[in-house]
Amino acid sequence: MASEGALMRGKVCMITGASSGIGKETAKALARMGATVVMVGKSSERGEGAKREILTQFPNASLELMAVDFSTLEAVRGLASDFTSRHQELHVLMNNAGTIPAKREVSTDGFEMQFAVNHLAPFLLTNLLLDVIKLSAPARIVNTSSGIHNRGKIDFDNLQAERGYSLFGAYGRSKLANVLFTYELAQRLKGTGVTANCFTPGMTKTDLGRHIRGPSGFFFRHMGKSQEEGARTAVYLASSPEVEGVTGKYFSNCREVQSSNSSHDEGLAKRLWEVSERLTGLS
Repeated sequence: MASEGALMRGKVCMITGASSGIGKETAKALARMGATVVMVGKSSERGEGAKREILTQFPNASLELMAVDFSTLEAVRGLASDFTSRHQELHVLMNNAGTIPAKREVSTDGFEMQFAVNHLAPFLLTNLLLDVIKLSAPARIVNTSSGIHNRGKIDFDNLQAERGYSLFGAYGRSKLANVLFTYELAQRLKGTGVTANCFTPGMTKTDLGRHIRGPSGFFFRHMGKSQEEGARTAVYLASSPEVEGVTGKYFSNCREVQSSNSSHDEGLAKRLWEVSERLTGLS
């Protein structure tokens, strides 16, 4: 087996939400292993700060920055176009960018913000990059979900949460969508050499809840495991030889675990895929 310092040499990896938290720690780990890491974040300033931090620890790291606002589908399309104009290979795509706004917000495309950023954006980005990912096989797609997906419900008659909006209800819905997307994607990619898995990092101290006030916001920012610990499963799924060829699974603490019953509803997954295709303009 190759040493860790060479494990990902020659691999191109894209990580969204890489300016902070789990995304930044995953970028750091994969860069340390020799990968070329494309760090995608909303803020150029924060992205530059994260890049400098990694280069301080690993001066030979191969890092690129791309600033993208995932709340607009046009920006997601621009990201895919810019990436494919620079790279002919993509061995790992980690869909990690996410948001939890303090109240219900609507994206520029008219979608509930959590559904837009946490589900529709990675759905669109993955589909737009699939050709280059397939050409890079063996390749991996890793989606960040959450244990709160167990509380999520997909209501196609109220998909944008226009009625009865709940902050964590919307978050749970978007995280359930991540798991459903992963499972359906894995089915569609059978035989291509591309795997798709998702994971929960567990409660991790990140700034994901920075817009939330009160006890819930404090809990997000200050309780749970360190960001490095929260990123371990992401790094494992992106790099470990142990999961080569493993696909369509949900992981926690670097182990496959059972996701919610509703996440295994194949009819629900197919319908969500079709609706997402329509909403993102892919169909």
